Amino acid sequence: MGKHWADFQLEIYLNGMTGTVPRLPTDLTRLEEVTEQRLGPGPVGYVAGSAGDGSTARANRDALARRRIVPRMLRDVHERDLSVEVLGRALPAPLALAPVGVLSIMHPDAERAAARAAAAQGVPFILSSASSTPMEEVAEAMGGSERWFQLYWPKDREVTRSFLARAKASGYTALVVTLDTPMLAWRPRDLDQAYLPFVHGVGTANYFSDPAFRAGLAKPVDEDPKAAVLHFFSLFSDPAKTWPDLAFLRENWDGPIVLKGVLHPDDARLAADAGMDGVVVSNHGGRQVAGSVGAADALPGVVEAVGDRLTVLFDSGVRTGDDIFKALALGARSVLVGRPYVYGLGLDGQAGVEHVIRCLLAELDLTLALSGHATPATVSAADLITGPA
Repeated sequence: MGKHWADFQLEIYLNGMTGTVPRLPTDLTRLEEVTEQRLGPGPVGYVAGSAGDGSTARANRDALARRRIVPRMLRDVHERDLSVEVLGRALPAPLALAPVGVLSIMHPDAERAAARAAAAQGVPFILSSASSTPMEEVAEAMGGSERWFQLYWPKDREVTRSFLARAKASGYTALVVTLDTPMLAWRPRDLDQAYLPFVHGVGTANYFSDPAFRAGLAKPVDEDPKAAVLHFFSLFSDPAKTWPDLAFLRENWDGPIVLKGVLHPDDARLAADAGMDGVVVSNHGGRQVAGSVGAADALPGVVEAVGDRLTVLFDSGVRTGDDIFKALALGARSVLVGRPYVYGLGLDGQAGVEHVIRCLLAELDLTLALSGHATPATVSAADLITGPA
């Protein structure tokens, strides 16, 4: 059987015998508050902030809170196995670290620390193309561990082609294409601080290290960094792209392709028709469209539309192990977690990220067992009721 992630609970209690308590809260919903107290307003606002007045981020939490678990009794849950197969890969648990860019604003070890934490716990790390660290260096930090590459789809086809070739050569096995950010949303917390890391060349490491990107510069990056930043902005995203453009990605990537940011069943069907392998039901954690549907409210419709054709993953609003349980019950194959691990990184580097992973999976393990399940495979919509948030 698989590893009992719940053993982390006993480890904490046994450490308490020597007066040792966890360095970070085990209630991960408290991490944002602690991070606000310890880190600067610009970086914290960039991570914690959302589009508009934050209504979509709140809708994400409300959509999960409205679903309530109905535990079942007297089922044998002595031995449990959280392992799942996702995109043809065997994973120890239904969790991956979501792509989050510019991690150097939170901790100097940035993506390397988060990637090492994921590798140490055996969960996939999804590297943002807007990372502070080149993809090759992150791959080196992970060794042979599972890693996927997230693409903000550039205007320049040669840069796109180069990114995909580099990612493949560096051992990234799946491509996660973010569709919901053809431009940045109105984000008041960032605007009030006039804070955007890219303006200062942060989050551009994959671009500035890319030969196709550099070929478009009149001078090397270090000789004219402002021109390099402007070139980055000119090609970072492309609001003119449409569904037929996916054929280009399929021609240049021979592994699984997952589209991130799908909320409408018809878009999920279009993804399947285009030969994609999966979708992530996500509203970018509430960062892109104020007033958007909560991601967990969109999940059942997408699963019903394409669950037999595509791997359906989920993110946006996940903070706890019971959130993961609910997403699985609503039909997701696995869950991506974003902000909590970034807060863990900011507060305690690699150890902070590992703390978040272990807390999430220990709580999921216990929630499964106490609800009558020994494996994620038996969880279904029948284990939930819907009530007021």
